[in-house]
Amino acid sequence: MDPARVHPSDMDTPLVSASTPAYDDVRTAPRALATEAVHAGRDDLARQGLHAPPIDLSTTYPCYDSRAEAARIDAFATDGAELGGSPVYGRLGNPTVARFETALARLEGTEAAVAFASGMAALSAVLLVRSAMGLRHVVAVRPLYGCSDHLLTAGLLGTEVTWTDPAGIADALRPDTGLVMVETPANPTLAEVDLRAVAHACGSVPLLVDNTFATPVLQRPAEQGARLVLHSATKYLGGHGDVMAGVVACDEELAGRLRQVRFATGGVLHPLAGYLLLRGLSTLPVRVRAASATAAELAARLAGDPRVARVHYPSIGGAMVSFEVHGDPHAVIGGVGLITPAVSLGSVDTLIQHPASISHRIVDADDRRGAGVDDRLLRMSVGLEDVEDLWADLDRALGERPCPPPVKGLHEAMS
Repeated sequence: MDPARVHPSDMDTPLVSASTPAYDDVRTAPRALATEAVHAGRDDLARQGLHAPPIDLSTTYPCYDSRAEAARIDAFATDGAELGGSPVYGRLGNPTVARFETALARLEGTEAAVAFASGMAALSAVLLVRSAMGLRHVVAVRPLYGCSDHLLTAGLLGTEVTWTDPAGIADALRPDTGLVMVETPANPTLAEVDLRAVAHACGSVPLLVDNTFATPVLQRPAEQGARLVLHSATKYLGGHGDVMAGVVACDEELAGRLRQVRFATGGVLHPLAGYLLLRGLSTLPVRVRAASATAAELAARLAGDPRVARVHYPSIGGAMVSFEVHGDPHAVIGGVGLITPAVSLGSVDTLIQHPASISHRIVDADDRRGAGVDDRLLRMSVGLEDVEDLWADLDRALGERPCPPPVKGLHEAMS
């Protein structure tokens, strides 16, 4: 399926509106991804005489019929379905956040999406959902984001993890396996896995794919067999480094359970963050494609630079580039001027960081190196600056080029 086209008829199950029934009334034809990015979650606004989505900051909502309120809460406790009618309380749901959830589900091609206060809150909710069903075992493929690795390895939520490579997933499954987790392209090596093959190896066990680096612009894991798609929405979905959030796109059954965990644990997304994320989605395809073009050019230049030992750039493209240097990686971090030396990624400005010192510092050094995270590896999130300005900054930060060996004289060359 072409990831640039999104339509409910393309899915195994029909998409469900996350906030208003007016959405289905106005969506009568397939729409390109760029169009969905602009209009999903907003299709009802014009009929209400609105252009920008409203920001609903209420934490509680009045209701004079307490019996009906009790019935709605009982229904939520049963299956976690979204409450019909007016909202009740902020931890049960928020109209502004629901618009973002609707839009992200449209872009990922899933029935629903559930937003959280951070990407780690989102992953924690998934683990709690599966653990509550007695399925505490997780099979995972390294590398993952460092904190995801730590959460699984340390068993902080009572889970047990088996680390394996993609070929070993089927053999690692147990009766109590509740989840298989992969990240592709992976953080920070940008290693890729064959999602269809992995999904097949999972059998009936749900596959969770961290799609933070690729975004639905470059791949839609649900179309390749993933049942859950995780995003640190702090990154590309928000896109401006000013909002922290996480989201899981999935089927309605799992979404209901995730909403119940979110309600119980309180990892809710603030409405203003929901608004900023919805706005960020509207430019997501433009930002990802522009930054990806620059990243590909920088990757090519780095690959031909004698100061660089190895370059990692995924086959699906994207705005992330990782590279290993011959010299001191810390000197490169300290030498940038235009590029921002900071953790995180997906912003409009270019960021560079040393994973072994920051994003993956929490992972055991041997495990980190075994997953390909070399101590000389640098991870760069390419933004929207001009490629020549970025290259000039990188060139300075990389330091002096090694002197070429002296050219032999004619007599020496022939002797």
